[in-house]
Amino acid sequence: MKLRPKQERFVAEYLIDLNATQAAIRAGYSEKTATEQGSRLLTNVKVQDAIAKGQSKTAEKLEITKDRIVEELAKIGFSNMLDYMRSNIDGDPYLDFSKLTREQAAALAEVTVEDFKDGRGEDARDVRRVKFKLHDKKGALVDMAKMLGFMVEKHDHTSSDGSMTPPTLIQLVPLKGNDDSPD
Repeated sequence: MKLRPKQERFVAEYLIDLNATQAAIRAGYSEKTATEQGSRLLTNVKVQDAIAKGQSKTAEKLEITKDRIVEELAKIGFSNMLDYMRSNIDGDPYLDFSKLTREQAAALAEVTVEDFKDGRGEDARDVRRVKFKLHDKKGALVDMAKMLGFMVEKHDHTSSDGSMTPPTLIQLVPLKGNDDSPD
């Protein structure tokens, strides 16, 4: 069976930003019920299949693979401040981007250069302040661990008294052949 036109439009809109409520509104569902409609549509097997096909088509077109994603996350997760800084003879650090590789540059989130005068009158001197920020290493490492199956999230929605709760348990899965694992 085919999707209805409004469902097709929902799928197309959902693939833009993965926001079910906004996709439902843009697809023509009532703003009042958009959250419920979006949630309901995401549980529809035909809609889920259409979304999966759309995501696969986009990934294929852009040549996005799990390996490429993991490689990019690895650039961030294994970045090191020493790749960007050097020290002078007194041990004072300074930035040196002159030999950055493409992989090292991928880990940079922000570089800010500020030129200003320090002091007044004859004592004023030109100063250049350079700041840089790396992307979130911990986030990248956690994302890689999840993608590679080293970390598994388990959701338990019931407490000991039977009431619904939202806790999340994250369990680290030991690698096979890891000498650090307990016997």
